[in-house]
Amino acid sequence: MEFFISGKEVSQKYYKSFQPNLINKNWILNNMEVIQLLSKADRHIGRLDMYSEYVNIDLFIRMHIAKEATQSSKIEGTQTNMEEAFLKKEEIAFEKRDDWEEVQNYISAMNEAVKLLHTLPFSSRLIKQTHKILLQGVRGENKLPGEYRTSQNWIGGASINDAVFIPPVHSSINELISDLEHFANDELNPLPDLIKIAIIHYQFETIHPFLDGNGRVGRLLITLYLVSKGVLKQPILYLSDFFERNRTLYYDNLMRVRTHNDMNQWLKFFLTGVIETSKKGVATFDGILQLQKVLDEKLKTLGNRNVDARKIIDYLYSQPIIEVNKVEELIEKSSVTSYKLLADLEKLDIIKEISGAQRNRLYVFKDYLDLFNND
Repeated sequence: MEFFISGKEVSQKYYKSFQPNLINKNWILNNMEVIQLLSKADRHIGRLDMYSEYVNIDLFIRMHIAKEATQSSKIEGTQTNMEEAFLKKEEIAFEKRDDWEEVQNYISAMNEAVKLLHTLPFSSRLIKQTHKILLQGVRGENKLPGEYRTSQNWIGGASINDAVFIPPVHSSINELISDLEHFANDELNPLPDLIKIAIIHYQFETIHPFLDGNGRVGRLLITLYLVSKGVLKQPILYLSDFFERNRTLYYDNLMRVRTHNDMNQWLKFFLTGVIETSKKGVATFDGILQLQKVLDEKLKTLGNRNVDARKIIDYLYSQPIIEVNKVEELIEKSSVTSYKLLADLEKLDIIKEISGAQRNRLYVFKDYLDLFNND
């Protein structure tokens, strides 16, 4: 990696764009710090992946995706939190609905992209389809959803004249993305998958192929790649929380590759993120298992209503906010019986009423939600 050259600045009339070098080539990984971090990252991501076999992972996937959606969007300036991500549009304050819709699109884009992996390789087509869903009906809907840009863009600054970074000209995007695609799918390239996706993420953000949504798509691609390569059985590793908490370092380390050819520093930052995020993911799953034991004891006190209560709890694992209409549907009982059961669960400190309304009350599975908010 010491001999890596990221690219060069190219004059474009009144500004200079950055033209990255192609990445589908033979790489030499010889930095001992990077190699040690890679070994540690592999170990921790392996432990996280084990939970795919030991817990009913399908129950909890939605929470992981919602966490990623809120944190990745937060990097771009949106303010939707985890709790709000599970509310209906009409339950969101009017001034926050644009942010809420962007988070919902991110959730939809991830879900759809994971499904597409069954029929599509990690590819330009997958990237475009993911971007199309991400920008559907939101603030970037007029910025060519699902299509690579046909004009110059820039990062930072009020105009191109004071931009922090100017990506390559649009006419080179197809070649650069094709190179990235070949690099991602070249089974003969001996680079470890975690190193590969770190380089792919850097290159994608440098190409900045879309007019809007590049950061969110680029971060989403990390998880998609790891699932496509079998490093993860399920999409349960999300780095956006780490990137958001270290936002300045995230941008600085990406930029340092371009300005100083320092790929090793980016790799160290990325692998540190994988290690930290994997550890937190394991701690979250351990917390879920502990919570399940506590709930089992609490639900025993409900006697014959235990069965109905468990139906509600199972639902709350994937949708941690519930209203009485949904309870009626789940347990197939009257609203009176449903309200009584909700009241019992509230007395047991399993759920908490959050709307303050007399009718159409909302209840949150707080201890569970806190595992993801405070992980």
